[in-house]
Amino acid sequence: MDGTNLPLVETARIGRVIAVSAAQVIVLLETPVPDEARPADAIEMGGLVKLQTRASTVFGMVNALRVPLPSLSSPDEDLKIIEIELLGEMLRDASGAYYGFQRGVSVFPSIESPVFLATPEDLAQVYAPRGTASVPVGTIYQASSVPAYLRIDDLMGKHFSIVGTTGSGKSCAVATILRAVIEYNPNAHVMLLDPHNEYARAFADRAVVLSPDDGLRLPYWLFNFDELAEIVLGNERSDMEQRKILAETVLAAKQSNFSKAGLDKVGSVDTPVPYRMSDVLSHIDRAMGALNRPESLSAFQTVKARIGALQADARYAFVFGQSLSLRDEMSEILSNLFRIPVNGKPITILDISAVPSEVLNVVVSLVCRLTFDFAMWSETTIPITIVCEEAHRYAPRDKELGFEAAKRALSRIAKEGRKYGVSLCVVTQRPSDLAASLLSECNTMFALRMTNHEDQDILRDALSEASHGLMNFLPALRNGEAIAVGEGVSMPVRICFSPLPEDARPKSSTASFTAAWSRDIDDRAVVAQTVERWRRGVRHAA
Repeated sequence: MDGTNLPLVETARIGRVIAVSAAQVIVLLETPVPDEARPADAIEMGGLVKLQTRASTVFGMVNALRVPLPSLSSPDEDLKIIEIELLGEMLRDASGAYYGFQRGVSVFPSIESPVFLATPEDLAQVYAPRGTASVPVGTIYQASSVPAYLRIDDLMGKHFSIVGTTGSGKSCAVATILRAVIEYNPNAHVMLLDPHNEYARAFADRAVVLSPDDGLRLPYWLFNFDELAEIVLGNERSDMEQRKILAETVLAAKQSNFSKAGLDKVGSVDTPVPYRMSDVLSHIDRAMGALNRPESLSAFQTVKARIGALQADARYAFVFGQSLSLRDEMSEILSNLFRIPVNGKPITILDISAVPSEVLNVVVSLVCRLTFDFAMWSETTIPITIVCEEAHRYAPRDKELGFEAAKRALSRIAKEGRKYGVSLCVVTQRPSDLAASLLSECNTMFALRMTNHEDQDILRDALSEASHGLMNFLPALRNGEAIAVGEGVSMPVRICFSPLPEDARPKSSTASFTAAWSRDIDDRAVVAQTVERWRRGVRHAA
């Protein structure tokens, strides 16, 4: 780093050091003289202070204030102690020139060293982005005039998570971060899994919204065998007879297409090539009529009946619909999912709110697997970020819950995706319900208000020891505030996210019971329209 003349403005002295450890300093607070100008609330939780050493200026954050022996006569006689968590330093050379702020402390303050309040200029230096593309997403808690920056490459390239209790502002935080990133990178490739149809409004004309009844096509031949078996066999997916029948008949239906595609010697039941489901049913009929069949007749009938039921169910039209021809449209489907080319809309919002709950995890598994495989087999690196809302639904901590293939697909991206340009944004309100490995792979974390002790403990386990002091603020954060730690920020910081315009906020606000209950609904057509959509399995009545 180059040395620069960065004058450190001397502010009000607030105390002196009485104890030093590897990560913490204890300061005895001094009572100011009557004429000394020092804001009454300047020394507060989360405030930034600075200490001079023989070769640097060290910065720390106030994470505790206490009076060990309160005086009964006068508050001025109290011994006031503050605990400072050390964050980093600005070294200076022999000429007195300072280098830029860096994390970690190499030269520690000594006993009796004076402690000063940090100035807004100091804050700007400490929290300034360094050496990489950065975008502002709000302000830092200590000074509303100092922007809070995110480092795009470290944030998007190494996975990040957004956690917080319901109503704390997670959806708005997701929208704020993504809007800032695509404003800086208009040719980004972002895919957002939206389980509640809430993000379409947040991105307006910058996103393409795909839903089962509007543009989403995921034909059955894209699914690998585990995924197809989960859909077709459902609760009987562990029945070995039915699995064997399905695997053999699907492979037989694919065989004729393997020769057309030159895959005779490499094609398998998992190879994504088009085939007709009618061919699968024909092979089932032929195998069922064989005299030497090892499987029971009921197993064949069950598989055949299940396929027929799925083909007739309107909710599964985006998978088994008649409009899905045998034409090989895999390139078109992937181009639409991954926004290649972008054409001014860098975000794909997958509205999966209308996807049948029985197969929701299978759809997530397919999308994540396709993304990773596309990146792995592509010679041209096309970085793609998957935003996984309510990630605990697809990758639960409980090994008995969820769909194992979906967990594997997400875990594979978390562990290996960085090498191929695929990253995850994990969003959840219950970290304790999320698979532990998924959260631990996120190199940047935005923690909004979190009151559950089990969830707080999970977050602390996923963080470095140096960030634990900030986690103590979690229960007291306001809506739209977050503790940001990791490689996506210059240093651990408490961020106040910039408020979004009303027309750009996700549709996730809590329903107003008082306003809705203040008037009667006298039109029964509302119920009839709801029933119509419900029965058809689509969001818009015919």
